[in-house]
Amino acid sequence: MKKVVVFLCLFFTVLALHAKAIQEDYRNAESKTRVSYAFGMAIGMNFDMGSMGIEFDYAAFSDGLKAIVEGKETMFSEEEAREIIQAALHDAFEKESANNQKTEQEFLSSNGRKHGVRTTNSGLQYEIVKETFGDKPNIHSVVRVNYTGTFIDSRPFDSSTEEGGSFIPLEMVIAGWTEGLMLMSPGSIYRFYIPSNLAYGKDGIQGIIPPYSTLIFLVELLEIVENEEEE
Repeated sequence: MKKVVVFLCLFFTVLALHAKAIQEDYRNAESKTRVSYAFGMAIGMNFDMGSMGIEFDYAAFSDGLKAIVEGKETMFSEEEAREIIQAALHDAFEKESANNQKTEQEFLSSNGRKHGVRTTNSGLQYEIVKETFGDKPNIHSVVRVNYTGTFIDSRPFDSSTEEGGSFIPLEMVIAGWTEGLMLMSPGSIYRFYIPSNLAYGKDGIQGIIPPYSTLIFLVELLEIVENEEEE
């Protein structure tokens, strides 16, 4: 058994050294090789291929790229290629949406049962970190807040950047924010768990908010700047 463990350790060490050697080869390679590698990086970064949710056959990818660059006859027409790409992207998006929807439902069901978490009729979940009493905003109000936004896996995606907080018109933000802020008084701190149907829905925002994303915001209401009377 010890011999097997020692062999595996040596095997993975060799693989790691080999990968490092390849990287060093590209660094020290001739100009054409280094330029080619850099262009490959640029294409990958430009198309953000890692986030597309599509598995690539890199040999076929290279053949398609080479045919275009060298002006050779391609296996597909431009229209056929676009149709293939659009179908693949659509399938990947549908798969991501289904997975995210299931994850969201499981999270909200579990989170709603936690001590201190309250759920409104709309489905907004919130917990009170610090409570104060006083005037509350209405739908026509403009408020000043500090906030941080994360996904349910704790990855941050937004925060207030202005010194002294951000100014938020309640009529111009997602429904979960509007509803949540109207529960607060200046000086209070709440944590909102905003379901996708009160945020950016089944479509999300491409490259920023995935489909069916529950958004978590820690919000401190600093002041009500304008609090017009509701008609």
